[in-house]
Amino acid sequence: MKTYRNILVNALVNLGDVVLTTSALVLLRRAYPEARITMLVKPLVREAVEDNPLIDEVLLFDYKHGEGTLSAMRSMVRELRARHFDLSLSFDRKLRPALLAFLARIPERVGPSRVFSPKKSRVTWLYTKTIPITHDLDATLQAETYQEIVRGLTGREDHAVPVFPAPLPANERKAEELLARLPEAEKIIGLCVKGTFPLKTWPKEYFAETVQSLAKKYKAAFYIIGAPGDKDYADEVMEAMGGDVRVENFCGETHLRDLPAILKRSDLFLTVDTGATHIAATTGIPMVVLYGCTPVARWKPINDHAIALSSKEPCCPCTYRAEECPSNPRPNCLYHVTPKEAIEAVERFL
Repeated sequence: MKTYRNILVNALVNLGDVVLTTSALVLLRRAYPEARITMLVKPLVREAVEDNPLIDEVLLFDYKHGEGTLSAMRSMVRELRARHFDLSLSFDRKLRPALLAFLARIPERVGPSRVFSPKKSRVTWLYTKTIPITHDLDATLQAETYQEIVRGLTGREDHAVPVFPAPLPANERKAEELLARLPEAEKIIGLCVKGTFPLKTWPKEYFAETVQSLAKKYKAAFYIIGAPGDKDYADEVMEAMGGDVRVENFCGETHLRDLPAILKRSDLFLTVDTGATHIAATTGIPMVVLYGCTPVARWKPINDHAIALSSKEPCCPCTYRAEECPSNPRPNCLYHVTPKEAIEAVERFL
């Protein structure tokens, strides 16, 4: 096996994927324990990789489509050239990271034959080595697909789980402050109610019915986590629950590193399929995950204490926009996962 000393890892992907790629970084670190590993990510996911024991340095690529893109590319190419990487390993098959590595003249450029889509791509022409991914993407954990890229490079055959940075003292204090706003309770239940697109977002009325039922049966306190842009939507979900249920809306008040600190103080996490799901999975918290149009076999959390609920519609996975879905305005993939199923799953843990 060839030895590399200065490795660039391209991970210009979304939050959940960045968390899952850290399982592949475990294998990379085992293969090259003396190498310096630098990870290139979007600014929004910085906290998911900073202070990660697997990574020596994090580079941020802050670009926007359209105006300014060429300038950002040129600046990053100069940055990469100056660092003299001997290997570029990509966890994506998009043009941008492949082009950056090519223009930066990194001598070894490795990427997958496919990672998100099964379609062929000319992007692989920019690699010096293409790792063939032959398994069924939708029937295989996405983390395993990322690990297969490293196994194809190194010849290793082992497996690993994602690694998320441990909370700092400031994160622990923030968790204590937020949870102090909850009423006295025997159980603390976290909620994430909004996905990154509509066909991943369980109906508001279903969340309301589920929480109302749990509030009647258990002395429980509830909170909702999410991005700042989720706050208004979370308020609407809370309004649907009625005034008898006390729920705190933490959307926009937490950083990524706060989440493990909050979740480890909670008894259960009820969530849609989103980036927070994979962060939560690294804590081992009991969790119930509600899936819509995405395949469970590919995106289920890597957590022995997780239950994934999906109606497994014959049309899933799909590429529809919500308004294009044949069963819109009540998409089968969302509405066929019922509150009754969610409540029964939650009660298996409580």
